[in-house]
Amino acid sequence: MTTFVLATHNAHKVEELRRILGERLGPHELVGYDGPEPVEDGDTFEANALIKARAAYAHTGLPSIADDSGIAVAALGGAPGIHSARYAGTREDVDNYTLLLANLEGETDRAAEFVCVAALVDGDRELTVRGVWPGAVLEAPAGAHGFGYDPVFRPDGIATSSAELTPDEKNAISHRSRAFGGLVVQLRELYG
Repeated sequence: MTTFVLATHNAHKVEELRRILGERLGPHELVGYDGPEPVEDGDTFEANALIKARAAYAHTGLPSIADDSGIAVAALGGAPGIHSARYAGTREDVDNYTLLLANLEGETDRAAEFVCVAALVDGDRELTVRGVWPGAVLEAPAGAHGFGYDPVFRPDGIATSSAELTPDEKNAISHRSRAFGGLVVQLRELYG
């Protein structure tokens, strides 16, 4: 059995990752991360995910799993992108999506995608897997589940916001589920 560190201080993300990875990882153990937060100064989701996983590995010596994720809006040239969590400057979800809605006011092209890059660093290798969840930005928030931009994101093929999906419904199809599902395939090959 291998112990993997979930390299995040975001309690919502830890809960979601434990649900997504749970049975898929088999007998391996997932533990939280209590070390210092690194500066996420990469210019891609991949770079930032690796920065976090490297920091957790350096702090714990254990194989570390991290992700970087955000929303990329076509009409805004892919913004907020890697700056999604700090878009409004407050790190508050409601401030971020309120600014996004203001920046899209009057815009008819509301196409967007949630992007997640999952990363593993274990001292011998560094892996990344990208997951994308296409959809559109709603004109007003709806729903009480999830976090981040969930209240203003409507996934393609679904009539509601991702915040109106149950956690299990969201975790079965989200960008994070897609990225970590791909990472789990590689983890099984490497760790059994």
